Amino acid sequence: MKTKNIYVAALGFLALAACKDEKNEETAMAMTYPETKKVDTTDVYFGNEVADPYRWLEDDRSAETGEWVKAQNKVTQDYLSQIPYRDKINKRLTELWNYEKIGAPFIEGDYAYYSKNDGLQNQSVLYRYEKNADPSTATVFLDPNTFAADGTISLGGLSFTEDGSKLAYSISTGGSDWRKIIVMDSASKEIIGDTIQDVKFSGLSWYKDEGIYYSSYDKPKGSELSAMTDQHKLYYHKLGTPQSSDKIIFGGTPDQKYRYIGGNVTDDQRLLIISASTSTNGGKLFMKRLDQPNAPLVTILDNFDTNSYVLHNEGDLLWLVTDYNAPNKRVVTTNISNPTPDNWVDLIPETENVLSPSTGGGYIFAEYMVDAVSQIKQFNLDGTLVRDVELPGVGNVGGFGAKDEDKTLYYSFTNYVTPGSTYLYNIEKGTSELYRKPDIKFDPDNYESKQVFYNSKDGTQIPMIISYKKGMKQDGTNPTILYGYGGFNISLNPGFSVSRAAWMEMGGVYAVANLRGGGEYGKKWHDAGTKMQKQNVFDDFIAAAEYLKKEKYTSTEKLAIQGGSNGGLLVGATMTQRPDLAAVAIPQVGVLDMLRYNKFTAGAGWAYDYGTAEDNTEMFNYLKNYSPLHNIKEGTNYPATLVTTGDHDDRVVPAHSFKFAAELQSKQAGDKPTLIRIETDAGHGAGKPTSKIIEEQTDIYGFTLYNMGYKELPQPVSDVKM
Repeated sequence: MKTKNIYVAALGFLALAACKDEKNEETAMAMTYPETKKVDTTDVYFGNEVADPYRWLEDDRSAETGEWVKAQNKVTQDYLSQIPYRDKINKRLTELWNYEKIGAPFIEGDYAYYSKNDGLQNQSVLYRYEKNADPSTATVFLDPNTFAADGTISLGGLSFTEDGSKLAYSISTGGSDWRKIIVMDSASKEIIGDTIQDVKFSGLSWYKDEGIYYSSYDKPKGSELSAMTDQHKLYYHKLGTPQSSDKIIFGGTPDQKYRYIGGNVTDDQRLLIISASTSTNGGKLFMKRLDQPNAPLVTILDNFDTNSYVLHNEGDLLWLVTDYNAPNKRVVTTNISNPTPDNWVDLIPETENVLSPSTGGGYIFAEYMVDAVSQIKQFNLDGTLVRDVELPGVGNVGGFGAKDEDKTLYYSFTNYVTPGSTYLYNIEKGTSELYRKPDIKFDPDNYESKQVFYNSKDGTQIPMIISYKKGMKQDGTNPTILYGYGGFNISLNPGFSVSRAAWMEMGGVYAVANLRGGGEYGKKWHDAGTKMQKQNVFDDFIAAAEYLKKEKYTSTEKLAIQGGSNGGLLVGATMTQRPDLAAVAIPQVGVLDMLRYNKFTAGAGWAYDYGTAEDNTEMFNYLKNYSPLHNIKEGTNYPATLVTTGDHDDRVVPAHSFKFAAELQSKQAGDKPTLIRIETDAGHGAGKPTSKIIEEQTDIYGFTLYNMGYKELPQPVSDVKM
């Protein structure tokens, strides 16, 4: 089954003084931070009192919090403005970013569609042309840049009806997870009916051309950006009717609370498949016949311990992807008359590598992750292996999916030093040809990536990919960014990034460690970095840093650690456990208060990975012992730290970063800066305008290099030869 969603987040001042360190001749900046008041707030967990003096910063609607944000941003921008090569970094990032980025075409009805960004447009534009016409005849179909002058309203997702005559799309303002759904007539581009408001964590799935299934929460009381959203529901909106009459199809009952619910109609319009879970891992699976009036809801899988979804269906037969009794996933078939696990038949059995299949042209394309790198096998629908698909190189692929009737499909290939290119694949012949290669001012032949394996604290082997300019000397002097995530079954696969290209151009090394907690080696690998085993993730990251120094890629003075979201937690925990590990720390949109993360928005759904402080005494103590906010110690020399967040982040609320930065500023010893950069009209990251991305990357690289002691760029960008 092809999923029909195309997913296109008290005032102070700065005293600046240039002084000379006779030992290393670095330039330092003496700093005065905004004064952050403390309040007498205490929580009690199992008889243990825990002070929370910056609780007031959790109120994102208060004028006092707003003034604090302005004051902190002023200090941060004043500091960053003194970095002598900041403009050079910004200029080079802008030059590199300024190339056409064109997505693969897809057919809907009478038209072919594709997305394109001319280079520096804040949001990519959707184009279309008649499907049998020359692509050069394409015209603009939907331009999100017209939604807001500053590009802060983005396109969230697209879904066409089976005949392509109607389109539903969602939009996000300021990076918020809250969306609006708009329905359009594809031919005339006229808006149909009401805009559906207040939609969050939702796909868009059409039933014929009559209506849409979508998911959302009740609008929370209090702040929509921080208040808990705890009860997800699946709705059906019939075109031509007001949203107030939308029916609740699933969820919203007091006997069972689901935090995440999804609904998807199969291509033949016979079945509604419903997934329901209480956390970000594991969930139940249900089915409802749409071709039979008043058909009952049928349970396919009735537990929260595993992950399963429908891959394809024909007649009464379902193809399922599941990790039920298969931690690395398998494909099974079952009949809709009795679809429970007792009646499942293995089609593609589990292997030692993690499976992520898709369908197209009447085949199954099984992507296997082998040490974080893609391999593709093509199977018939009966499970017979057709061929191993030859890929353009070692890296990561995406897009091996198409409609059942398609004869070709498009896929992308990339790695850390290769800009993403699009390939056209002949489904029957199994041949690939280059369809489009980006014209970017970056030569991959001058760079290389190397995969290494190192031992963590407990002896577990961890893979890491290290990328750099050819000819780099392993003499311990290279500025290096170590990046990690380690959570939520998410894998860090190799992929090209313009900003990382700029970093390597300047002589930097970029290392990505595939930590436990991720999905690189399946469910066991994920579980090994959750709850009472979360310390494994931090140990893996620390060991990666020690490896890079031991092998003389870098040194403590030239090392930065960086991560976002759960990776922000990773950086926060690492820098508080090992403040001597690196010179610079960049925790971005991080989960930093592990005792209260579940009190905001959908945070309670992260309990599979983290556990909660309310679970029991043991879990409370475990969380408190690594929670970054609660482990900042007075008088400790922490790395130079730039905390980043967005004022509209309603995934990981900015209060995490606010409180962490305030605590770090109050306890940091020495003169290493502790700054927080708070982006306005920005969320967790999705939909962020190009202009804001470039500005943020400029500040991160400038801050990083300056606090590694560079008075000039390691390699001036003007020396780059093309």
